[in-house]
Amino acid sequence: MSESIRRVRRGDEAELVAMIGELAEFEHAADECTVTETQLADALFGPDPTLHGHIAEVDGQAAAMALWFRNFSTWDGAAGIYLEDLFVRARFRRRGLARKLLATLARGCVEHGYSRLSWAVLDWNVNAIALYDGVGGKPQSEWITYRVSGPELSALASRENSESGS
Repeated sequence: MSESIRRVRRGDEAELVAMIGELAEFEHAADECTVTETQLADALFGPDPTLHGHIAEVDGQAAAMALWFRNFSTWDGAAGIYLEDLFVRARFRRRGLARKLLATLARGCVEHGYSRLSWAVLDWNVNAIALYDGVGGKPQSEWITYRVSGPELSALASRENSESGS
């Protein structure tokens, strides 16, 4: 059985969208997942890519993915990688693919002088938490993640400059 990890390339969009859908279903949020192949292609391969990724293949089949983007630490003065999605298809789990993808991203951080690799995990995903603990990940429990999206994002964007203190 052959395994390999490679960078995402054009033509992977359908497999990636399928895995994103499988991840959304696993996270009990399939109805919230609306990404299309076109959107993903633009994010990955457009003139100013905002997303990067790796695919783990087993015998030529897409078995797992890691989708990520660069961020920046003002305190460290260096870029980092934020892992948006790490997913291993059910039939390929327990082969170490997630750990191999994390190691690939860690190598990328080291090679480029990035100061950190960070991600979030759902508090009920005990298998992922065990993996992340096992690779030396440290929970950042003092931080609370916030998000504004949908109608709230539009409402915030439409507020007057005077309301924002500008």
